Amino acid sequence: MASNHHYRRPHQPLTSPSTTCLYIFLSIITLTALFLYSSHHFTSSTESLKPINQHVSGQIKDNEATSASAAVCDYSEGKWFYDPTVRSGRYDETCKEIYKGWNCIAGNRSGAKEILKWRWQPNHCALPQFDPIRFLQSHRDISIGFVGDSLNRNMFVSLFCSLRRVTDEVKKWRPAGADRGFTFLKYNLTIAYHRTNLLARYGRWSANANGGELESLGYKEGYRVDVDIPDGTWAEAPSFHDILIYNTGHWWWAPSKFDPVNSPMLFYENGQPLIPPVSPEVGLDVVLKHMISYVEEKARPGTVLFFRTQSPRHFEGGDWDQGGSCARLQPLSPHEVEEFFSVQNNGTNVETRLVNEHLYEAIKSTAFRLLDITRMSEFRADAHPSSAGGKKHDDCMHWCLPGITDTWNDLFIQHLSSIKIR
Repeated sequence: MASNHHYRRPHQPLTSPSTTCLYIFLSIITLTALFLYSSHHFTSSTESLKPINQHVSGQIKDNEATSASAAVCDYSEGKWFYDPTVRSGRYDETCKEIYKGWNCIAGNRSGAKEILKWRWQPNHCALPQFDPIRFLQSHRDISIGFVGDSLNRNMFVSLFCSLRRVTDEVKKWRPAGADRGFTFLKYNLTIAYHRTNLLARYGRWSANANGGELESLGYKEGYRVDVDIPDGTWAEAPSFHDILIYNTGHWWWAPSKFDPVNSPMLFYENGQPLIPPVSPEVGLDVVLKHMISYVEEKARPGTVLFFRTQSPRHFEGGDWDQGGSCARLQPLSPHEVEEFFSVQNNGTNVETRLVNEHLYEAIKSTAFRLLDITRMSEFRADAHPSSAGGKKHDDCMHWCLPGITDTWNDLFIQHLSSIKIR
């Protein structure tokens, strides 16, 4: 009470003028210090929150953050990290759509469950695992088509199994030409797989007894590839699907099928053989040019087009028909990746980057978006069926399911989040 009593007596000041000045000076210093501390604390708090949306390997908060991340992030550069807390995949080995040779858990492949504990972390952002319920809800009345070889089927099955786990209302239904297809009835979402090895139409060719241009050059048999005619399995796909994911590549470097001497690729354009005959590398360029133009012409307005990059193989000790195997139980190191895939090394699996060089050039200035899964996949020598694939040789080309193609779909759906469909 004493202080209050003195405060009410203005004619009896508590301090001298010099003391009052000192108090004022100290008060200014204190307030300034508090302001600086508060500003620094606010800035630090804001900075510490930034990684939640950008780097935490888990969840991006909302659609805007997801869309912004998808628009600026280079998901192809990053590293795999081991997460021992992962107990199971987003689906399991009981999904009936999994081809027997890819079902590594059911096939007792060594380390099959460990494959699932490796997660891809891009260098400068997050790649969240997609939410199947949210995906179904946001893609009502949409049709998605996977067009390509069996590696695109690998990806298609991964997406189907992920969605099938959260809904029982599924009906088998195949669009024209599709090898497999399903509609998720509650959402009217259709996904389908159209099998095609070269994208272009091809078939056996034999020399004509009456002769011809190829016959005059000594060709007796091979495979006719019509570079300007799409394979019938997917010719109607661009006019049906709202989203399309294409791939090709593995069959273009397949000497066991297209032997350059005994059964070469013989390319035709406008119904006539290309003379002089061209190599598969040149043929691939011509096919990509024609097929991309065909899709852009036939696709409905607003169709979203992706071209997936090449999926790497991991044969060691020879190719698939030379005793090659893939028995590794952990991802490769960056140095080992270069040993496997460097074009300069010209190793067994060199076609991965060779195909991509053609693809990068082909989609320039087109409506296609690139779905780049190559780099993240090059590390995963541990994720193939290997000897559990049920074949006479190791399968070091396809992927175990569940497995790495689940991450491909995370990437695919992350890209979709930044695109307005229809």
